[in-house]
Amino acid sequence: MSDQTEVTQQAPSAQAPATEISTTVPTIIYVLYLANFLLPFTGLIGVIMAYINKGDDNFLQSHYQFQIRTFWIGLLYLIIGALLTVIIIGWLVLFFYAIWLIVRCVKGFKYLGKQEPIPEPTSWMFG
Repeated sequence: MSDQTEVTQQAPSAQAPATEISTTVPTIIYVLYLANFLLPFTGLIGVIMAYINKGDDNFLQSHYQFQIRTFWIGLLYLIIGALLTVIIIGWLVLFFYAIWLIVRCVKGFKYLGKQEPIPEPTSWMFG
């Protein structure tokens, strides 16, 4: 009697292991936007970083687009709010801007943590 050893072959997996994409730069940009409440002009540094890195061809592209739009739309809200502070409604606009920015950054952190793109990066509201 001969012992026959059974050779088992593993079926190739359906997907190759995904390469890990670094989310450090977009994370820094979101932090810079939030730090802008305490340290002026950190948002400007963040938008410059987003413009430099926006050519990435992966899920981060939507984050950079979202961050760039967050800066420019936020600047518009700030200007409108500042102009309207002479009539009390400007303070409400500035308060809305603060909430709006925090929500957008938190959503960005959430999707970065899951390594997913922003669902609506061109949104004027919360994304």
